[in-house]
This record gives sequence, C-alpha cells and structure tokens, in this order.
Amino acid sequence: MNLKELSQILSLSQTTVSRALNGYPEVNESTRQRVVEAAREHGYAPNAAARRLATGKANAIGCVILIDNGGLDPQFLEFLAGVNEQAAKEKLDVVLASTDANGDEAAFRRLASHGQVDGIFLFAPGRSDPRIKLLEELDLPFIIYGGTPTSDTAFPHLDIDNDAAFNNAARLLTQMGHKRIALLNGVRSHAASAQREKGARRAMKAAKGDLPKTMVQHGDLSEVNGYEAAGKLLDGDQPPTALLCASLFAAMGAERAAVERGVEVGSGLSLIAHDDGFPYLKPETFRTPLTTTRAPLRKAGMRVAERLNARIKGTEKDPKAEIWPAELVLRASVGPPA
Repeated sequence: MNLKELSQILSLSQTTVSRALNGYPEVNESTRQRVVEAAREHGYAPNAAARRLATGKANAIGCVILIDNGGLDPQFLEFLAGVNEQAAKEKLDVVLASTDANGDEAAFRRLASHGQVDGIFLFAPGRSDPRIKLLEELDLPFIIYGGTPTSDTAFPHLDIDNDAAFNNAARLLTQMGHKRIALLNGVRSHAASAQREKGARRAMKAAKGDLPKTMVQHGDLSEVNGYEAAGKLLDGDQPPTALLCASLFAAMGAERAAVERGVEVGSGLSLIAHDDGFPYLKPETFRTPLTTTRAPLRKAGMRVAERLNARIKGTEKDPKAEIWPAELVLRASVGPPA
C-alpha cells in the first residue's frame, strides 16, 4: 500500500492524506481520524525518507554506543529498554550508531548530518567528557543521563544522586561500627564513579575515619571483576569488614569470593550494592538478601526519552538538572563488624 493507493481509497488528495498523517493543524480532526483508521486497516506506513522531506523531521532519537570485546553492559541495556518503551508511546524510533573507542565524534556527526534523528541522548559520560561540547556544537536537541555538571557549564541531564546514595550507605556502616570499608567502584573515568567515591569518603570523614586508596577498586561492574577485586581485598593484611559495590553484578562476585574464604555475608562481612532495578536480578534472592541503594534505571530511560521529545518539540528549552534520589533498602547483608 502506497500513498497514492491510500488516497484513492479515501477519495482524498495525496497532500491531504500526508498532512493528516503528519499532524498538520489545517486538517480537521474527523478527516485525520478517518485517514489514520484507513492507514491502520490497510497496513500503510509512510516512507521514512519521504516523511523527512515533507516534515523536516525524522521522528527518531539516537544514541552512539561503544562496541568492545565485552559487548554491551547490562546497565545500558536496561536503560535502553526504558528509552524504547517511552519512545514507542511518543511515536518515535530509536536509532543506535555503533563505534569503537576512537570513532565517537564521527558517529555523532554522522547521525546529525544525515538527518537520521531529531535529537540525541548520551549515556553515562566521563568526567569533563568532550562529547558534551560536541553535542552543543551540533545544534541538535540532546539530553544526557549521568555526568552531573561539576562546573558552571549547564546542560540538560538526568542523574541519580550517586554521592548521596553512597554517603548514606557508608554512613549506615559507620554507625554500625565499621572502620575498614572498601569500595568496588566502576570505571575510574566515569563521572558516576567519582560521585560514589566522594559520597563514601564524606561519610568516613564524618565518622573520623578514612577510605584509603588501597580500599578502592575500579573496573567494569561485572560478576568476574567483583569476584577478583573482592578476593584481592579479602586476602589483604587488613581485610575490610564491609564492602560497598557499585552494582548487583559486582556484589554477586564479591559474595562468591567471601563464601569461598569462609566469610559469611551479613555476619562476617557487611555488603551493600547499588540496584538498578533489573527485572532478572533481585537483591532479595542473593544467598544473603542484599542491602541496596535503589534507583530504577528503566524509569530513568523512559524519562530521558520523554524529556528529549519535549526538547525536540520546544516545550522544554532551558538546560535543566533533574537529580533522582536513591532509596536505601535494608536487608540481612549488613550488621556490626565481627
């Protein structure tokens, strides 16, 4: 079914049918409904290239993703599920452009210059990430998840309050009497990693304690890395009595490392992790139900898509910081130091 055939069925001009489907205000509502119902009934879908020519819009939002040997991380996939869910409600497509570590800038420019998308979202930027400046130069609506500004530069973004989340978690542990607390953190260059460490250090300092560099491990937030990092800490001369983990996956590895050494989580080692609300990995199903700082990543993805569409439409114009709190959920994995 093409536009000409659909217009013949409806006894309307092709221009009227096209304008009805693209939401032009000069088409009255009864005609618009009749066209939409006929298009649905006969399986008509507008050609994307023709639609771009007619409206100047791609009806799509885009993101550049880094493909490496480790594949896509679960946090991004959960976030992307939320973006797609909301984009479907907003009648937007989601375009993903892949790149290697050196091709980010070219990929962003390609998305913008080819008119494939009306706006771009960026996931988990690094500290002082040059891609933010690039997005500003492209003159295309954008929004960033993560990377709370640390300077006067303002940009539209949404973030979890990682500082407060890990400050609250570390404070709980210090109130229980823990002095040797370790942090299994994400990649050092990520802005969220810096915020988590800052929050934990602040709590330790308030309790007249310290978070030595030897007690902070950085790396990808995988089960394997959590296992190796926790094992290294637990085999040290002064092993921690408590661990803060930046993800459930890292905590899963940390739990395995502790059990292999005869250390029971909850009584011999307190364990707290950040939970992104994965539907397939629940903290309460761990060997010892896990205390978490919880902030739903899928809902954050939905909100990013909603805000990006508002920026495309012009209903959100000014840079806006939206910071979500993380809930501290207490379970059996914490207790006083043995």
